[in-house]
Amino acid sequence: MEGQPQDVDLVFEGGGVKGVGLAGALAVLEERGYRPRNVAGSSAGAITAALLAAGYTADELREIVFALDLRRFRDKAWEDKVPFVDRPLSVLLDLGVYEGTAFLEWLRALLAARGVSTFADLRGPGLQVLASDVTRRELLVLPRDADKLGVDAGTLEVATAVRMSMSIPIFFEPVRFRNPRTGREHLIVDGGMLSNFPVWLFDCEGAPSRPTFGLLLVEPRPRVSIGARLPMDPMPEHGPRALVAYLQALAQTVMEAHDRLYVESADFARTIAIPTLGIGSTEFDLSYERKLALYDSGRRAAGSFLETWSFEAYVAEFRSGKRRSRRLGLVRQQREAVEREAAER
Repeated sequence: MEGQPQDVDLVFEGGGVKGVGLAGALAVLEERGYRPRNVAGSSAGAITAALLAAGYTADELREIVFALDLRRFRDKAWEDKVPFVDRPLSVLLDLGVYEGTAFLEWLRALLAARGVSTFADLRGPGLQVLASDVTRRELLVLPRDADKLGVDAGTLEVATAVRMSMSIPIFFEPVRFRNPRTGREHLIVDGGMLSNFPVWLFDCEGAPSRPTFGLLLVEPRPRVSIGARLPMDPMPEHGPRALVAYLQALAQTVMEAHDRLYVESADFARTIAIPTLGIGSTEFDLSYERKLALYDSGRRAAGSFLETWSFEAYVAEFRSGKRRSRRLGLVRQQREAVEREAAER
């Protein structure tokens, strides 16, 4: 009934600094009475999900986002400061340009302010965080898969799991996690490398008891090629710097390609598609004005989605075993709506 809290599961896509848009969409959902029961995400989506699970509200997330100087996360070790060989040396020694320590300490402090250290401490929505285990070549859903790392689900630190999930390859050092049972070291990177939009995570057989909303970060013009959307910085022709530039471009292409693949192939029936206004995943120098525009983009996207959302209609069309006769039309209509809104701005 309208006006009463409505339970919902939320899945947040990863996208680096573009995650500001997630906070805007979340604010509208909270204003409309939606109450998360389970939350999940990769990369930036994992950060949002973890803070929600720790008890932060949408208004508090907005304050955190706008007070945060993203440049603080570009922390470097000694080898990163050696003239002429800084980035190549850092990648050779640590497999990443930035340490990720500043981020880990920042998130730990926010979680500690709500009495949260491990997954066992969480008292809010159920939390699942996705990461990519390069050593085992598999996707990790944490804490569900904590046993694969040799630890109990309840004892795994939330901040460490999120640090694993946001480790954009080459930009951030991967997390090296030693399995206490086997002694084997796991090399873990951004969950978005294997599943950037795990909207399937809370699905069940048959009709669900509550909806799952996916919050997806999309380009205003999703038909534009990946190459045309990525920054085209001059790439050195030879030497260690050329290798680093190549690896960074490769990682960024993989991360960005997830958005395009989903928009072109999957239905939008339960997805809040947030135009990202051309902002890049690693645009750490994002100005206040650009943050605000991205936040407002999330608000508009959620508002437009809820205007036509019907859980009953979704179940009848997509989860009742019926043939999806209107699927292609629904995909086309929602995709055109995203592109039309972007064109009008």
